[in-house]
Amino acid sequence: MKLPSRPSAIALCGLLALAGCSSQDQDQGANPGPAASAQADAAARKLDTYRQLLRIHNDEMAVTMGHDILDHYPGSAAAKEVEQTLPEIEKRWKENSEKNRLATLWLYQVSPMEGGTQSTATIYASQPAANDRVRLVLRRHTAWGQNAFLFGSGHGFVCRGNCTIPATFDGKPHGIKAFAPSTGEPALMIRDDSDFIARLQKAKKITMDVTLVDGEKKETLVYEVGGFDPAKWQALPKKK
Repeated sequence: MKLPSRPSAIALCGLLALAGCSSQDQDQGANPGPAASAQADAAARKLDTYRQLLRIHNDEMAVTMGHDILDHYPGSAAAKEVEQTLPEIEKRWKENSEKNRLATLWLYQVSPMEGGTQSTATIYASQPAANDRVRLVLRRHTAWGQNAFLFGSGHGFVCRGNCTIPATFDGKPHGIKAFAPSTGEPALMIRDDSDFIARLQKAKKITMDVTLVDGEKKETLVYEVGGFDPAKWQALPKKK
């Protein structure tokens, strides 16, 4: 039998070596190592938790778990499933979080007040962020009727007789006619309260430019009013 030439023998050995490598690679692919198996198991467990959070509608925790899976197991089957649902869940969670934040800015109270009972809806200015922030108050009183006013601290506001507060409702300018109470409280009473409240209910943000008596300081007050709930501002029976 004729033996192969030396170059042919070398080539044959090379092919055999490649075949051996290919077989070894296939075996490794079919049988991933312990680390890869552990990664896959961990991803599967977190995916199961993610699915359970979706079932109970816990959007906040689902968003956290979803991002954890995407960050730690990119390209995995778990990550691919999460990518199908996470954007919509995260969008809904952010919208609801903002809605809840705005709602908690308002405080509703019903309490005895001189001459009767009052129902109030109150919100503090978001800006400027000071300890003596000016409150915007909507009030119903059994004897005095309905009012809307600003209530601050110190000596109140500069408003000689009647004055107009430069204001915007979602960026649209609208002057608000007001007056300072003769009794000396640090307040500005809004004259057309019904019009103001109607505009407030349609707005997300109101700004008002006022001048404080203390140092004739000018300030722009910002109120994030989008969370106002008219149903929580309790109506009161009229005084007979």
